[in-house]
Amino acid sequence: MNGSRNRETESGLAEILGRSIEAAGVAVYHWDIANDRLTWSRNAADILEVEDAERLQTGRAYATLLDRENMATRYDTIMHSVHSDDGEGVSYSIEYLVRPWGAEDPRGAWLEDIGRWYADEKGRPKEAFGIVRRIDERYRNEQRLHYLGNFDPLTGLMNRASMGEALEQAIANAERHGTSCAFLAVSIDNLAVIRDAYGFDVAEEVILKVGRRLKRVKRTGDSLARYSETRFGIILNDCSREDLQIAADRFLGVANEEVIETSSGPVWALISLGGVVMPDDAQDRDAAVACAEEALAEAASRPMSCVVIYEPEPDRISQRMLNARCAAEIVNSLKHDRFTLAFQPIVDARSEEPVMYESLLRMHDRDGEIVAAAHLIPLAEKLGLVRLIDLNVMELVLETLRTHADARLTMNLSGITAADPGWFGRIMDLLEANASVTGRLVVEITETVVLNELAEIGRFIGRLRDLGCKVAIDDFGAGYTSFRNLKELDVDIVKLDGAFCDNLSGNPDNQYFVRSLVDLAHNLDLKIVAEWVQTEEDAELLRGWGVDYFQGRLYGSARIGHPWPSPRLSSHEGFHAVAAEHEEPREENAGVVSSPTERTFGKRRTDIGLAPEETAPVTEGGPRSLVNDEKAGDAGAVEPMISANLAESAVTAAGPMDIGSAAEAEEPVRHVTQAATESVHSGSGMNGSEHGADDADGGREARNVSDAVSSASIGEALSALERELQDLRQLLAVMRGGSAGNGEASHADGEASGEMGQAGGSR
Repeated sequence: MNGSRNRETESGLAEILGRSIEAAGVAVYHWDIANDRLTWSRNAADILEVEDAERLQTGRAYATLLDRENMATRYDTIMHSVHSDDGEGVSYSIEYLVRPWGAEDPRGAWLEDIGRWYADEKGRPKEAFGIVRRIDERYRNEQRLHYLGNFDPLTGLMNRASMGEALEQAIANAERHGTSCAFLAVSIDNLAVIRDAYGFDVAEEVILKVGRRLKRVKRTGDSLARYSETRFGIILNDCSREDLQIAADRFLGVANEEVIETSSGPVWALISLGGVVMPDDAQDRDAAVACAEEALAEAASRPMSCVVIYEPEPDRISQRMLNARCAAEIVNSLKHDRFTLAFQPIVDARSEEPVMYESLLRMHDRDGEIVAAAHLIPLAEKLGLVRLIDLNVMELVLETLRTHADARLTMNLSGITAADPGWFGRIMDLLEANASVTGRLVVEITETVVLNELAEIGRFIGRLRDLGCKVAIDDFGAGYTSFRNLKELDVDIVKLDGAFCDNLSGNPDNQYFVRSLVDLAHNLDLKIVAEWVQTEEDAELLRGWGVDYFQGRLYGSARIGHPWPSPRLSSHEGFHAVAAEHEEPREENAGVVSSPTERTFGKRRTDIGLAPEETAPVTEGGPRSLVNDEKAGDAGAVEPMISANLAESAVTAAGPMDIGSAAEAEEPVRHVTQAATESVHSGSGMNGSEHGADDADGGREARNVSDAVSSASIGEALSALERELQDLRQLLAVMRGGSAGNGEASHADGEASGEMGQAGGSR
């Protein structure tokens, strides 16, 4: 009686387990390995879609169902296991493809096989227990994700990640065999125009067909990728510089062989190519892409589709080192309040008495030496830091106006700041807080900036006038402002571009042009300031045409501490003789109110993306001061995050940097520093593009900063500055440490050139 009940219970339990297995969609098996006998749950044939049950009865028969390309099988996993059974069995989990409809049938079923095998007394596999389940959908999803992770979905070519791995492999193979390889960056230059004219669908057709043309002529064994929206990358194995030029011409020819037929009609794609040879000119994949992009940018700047092969240039390395060090210097100067002002008189054309002074940016190093800041302004504009500099300068100007009731000052404001709605409120809040002195302030905005951002600048000018400030258009004549635009802007003063006033008496063309500008200003009842007035002859001509004010060396260069003390100089330790000559002694920080700059670098630092004040400073191995480098020692408490991010931005804008060439870059840096320092001590003044130009000589020095870099002797620098190589290596280590993980963005978006000479129109 009890035996019958037990059998009924076991039968019921087996039925429950069988139905549970079927509901889970798995088939259970036992494999007697010694006798090669497979025992399956009753649903195995349905799960595996096998019609002939005999094919499931032995391991050998089951093996006939497997695809020949499987990387793993149950037999191999168990019989060739590197693990041994310690009594608990050895687990396994594999995936493989079965073809129950025959080896030639394209249909198949992907299985996951999970189980545990046990050994006999000799340690050999004896039996295995496991389950199999269908994973067709999961496998397809995994394959799709793998494809999207490694290939471009539009063209089917390798994506950026796969291209990077292929580049690494190509460079490693070239180094191993003592050969060279190459990388070509190919750009569809007019893709944005095509997209705007025809739409995204047609633009994608163009991308697809250009990719097919390139693929058609590439060699077997070379690799083709699409690594950004408009870029293709081609990896050429066993390729010399001469071979690269030939191959690039071939790719350019096939891409431009004929128009591209699209659903909206024929379209012509403009192609540019930039290439680099590896490992000669680039030793890793990031450097390869950066160098190729640099060459591509040069090719794209030329009027016709062409090829440019990257050539290392010592001057370029020097410029990048200068850019990187300037970035750190900007942060140091802002953080430690090292910016100050020099004042240059603007005189009445009739009485030749000063009526106001232009406030010109200066900075001092940790030993108190005053240097010009022209070398910082163009880079600050590129990095977006010029907004902070503008805020700092305005604060210094307003402090001077508050302290000295007889002061009437002008100041340059960067067009980037003036046209940025995000900073509009900050500037206006500062002026509103000092409304009692704004009537003695003239804000200068460069003419070329006005033309580019007419609506925003017009709004900004209107608000300045509401607050009592007067507004001047600086460099008038450089941008050819129309009568209509000048009238709508409602400014008070125009400052004639000094380039036209310099040596005016000896240049009839400039005389005609200046007279036309003066007549235009007179028609609008605007006051006129002539810059760079050097001689009595020039002054007499300008006076006769009705110019109201003169500025230039003839009437005084920019001076530190005259006619008013330069703000804040006395509050810095180490500032000795220069300040002592011109400033009255006063208690430290006396009368200095909490300023927007102080708040920015204090409580509100995080609002502008800078690290909090308590962040640990860079130690002695960090970036060193650009000015008076031998005396500066460490660069001060620059937060690691700030210096790293700024250095990354500078290097990204400029392109790749070679650590091995660090010593080569030091002499040009010192050459520029010396030129800047001598400029200040000589009284000529070298100024940033948005913070004033003292006179013709000062303006020429500002324009010649980049020339000083290129004229330095790299060979002499190698021997003279070898002792400082380690410091420069540490600088680069700090910079590169801040850019980890951003390689793609850097290279994808870093199309700006890194040269400083053109930014903002340096004078």
